[in-house]
Amino acid sequence: MPDKNDAVDYKKYAILYVDDEEKSLKSFARAFGDEFRIFTAPTAREGFQVLEAHKDEIGLLMTDQRMPGDQGTWLLEKARELRPRIVRVLATAYADFEAVIQAVNTGAIYKYVSKPWDPPQLEMTLKQCLEFFAIKEERDALLKEKMMVLHRLMVADRVVSLGLLAAGLSHHIRNSLVAVKTFLDLVPSKLQDENINVSGMRNPDFWKEYYGSVQGQVEKINDLLKNLWLASEKSPFQFMDKIVLHDALAEVLKGFQTALDSRKITVRNDIPTTLPTLLVDRPKFLRLFELLLKDELVSLPAGSEIRFSARLAPDSEPGRPEIELELQDNGPGLPQEALRLLFDPFVARSDSPQEYGISLMACYFIVHHHGGKIDARSADPHGTIFRLILPVDPNQLPLVDGSKELIQKMLGDDSVWDKWVAHE
Repeated sequence: MPDKNDAVDYKKYAILYVDDEEKSLKSFARAFGDEFRIFTAPTAREGFQVLEAHKDEIGLLMTDQRMPGDQGTWLLEKARELRPRIVRVLATAYADFEAVIQAVNTGAIYKYVSKPWDPPQLEMTLKQCLEFFAIKEERDALLKEKMMVLHRLMVADRVVSLGLLAAGLSHHIRNSLVAVKTFLDLVPSKLQDENINVSGMRNPDFWKEYYGSVQGQVEKINDLLKNLWLASEKSPFQFMDKIVLHDALAEVLKGFQTALDSRKITVRNDIPTTLPTLLVDRPKFLRLFELLLKDELVSLPAGSEIRFSARLAPDSEPGRPEIELELQDNGPGLPQEALRLLFDPFVARSDSPQEYGISLMACYFIVHHHGGKIDARSADPHGTIFRLILPVDPNQLPLVDGSKELIQKMLGDDSVWDKWVAHE
């Protein structure tokens, strides 16, 4: 509990009192209205409506048990489902003691008070309940902050580790490429000098094609690793370039037109030109479109269609607008397990194991460093949809919280919290 000498703001969180007796509601408001912020309701149903409307304000729910219609225990149970952290108190007469036992056993209440209540005693109880709620809220905030720090460290470590891995592999592949190139350059002339007549080996076209194929494959892998390395470098990102999303995509599409035409793949740019301009790191942001299109070219059959669309994200915070960008194709789609691991660079796609993962992981890094997020889902009836949430100005946004579900699970388990703080 807070120190008795500390000033406690008991109006920071409100009290909801539910009772079918109008006299009791008025008496409660009159007795405690100066000390607390109070909502009242005459039925359990109306009380739940008040709770839904003010769920982020109310820290304590106190309800009578016996009321017309749904009883107090119903409301307590619904309140626990809606907002598990709220402190719940059952006000009841001795005749309803069985209801109290049931509520205690199911965990629906923090405590109960007997009716008629004694004002000084009830005031002390209300203060204790609000103090308890405030402590839990403070604890939850500390846990969320600590988990956000952990999340930042985990993401940063993954970014740095994969970046270093990509840089190191690129270095070794370049060194290996020099040896391979030297060997391939020497072999045809060596065989010719020694007059070794092996079928096909003295054919210049054969060696030219063979050498080009090997060199192309190694360079392709090297290029993929380079993309990952560049995308994972967070420090060089500078969000100073203004772009119109529609025009940026159109610019990138020009460089892909030949490849798209050769496979008869159509791309529709349905991004409205009226959307707000984005502040981005232009070279890396354009690379995002390039990597997405490269992945589509690898995975889609000839004759497919890709559609880009965008809108203002409906869930944007006030003063922090975001754009929701979607890429949808009509390809064969991916199974759920593949979608879950889509941005993992070490999981191979059956149709193109040499390219799957690296490009999309680079996309993940670029979006992440712009303060956004990217996910994928299956389209109906077939195909895949990539969804990107991009802040209009990344400089205004905190790091995206990707640990929401994990935080909620941990907040619901006091034993986990105790273990967590034990490692402070």
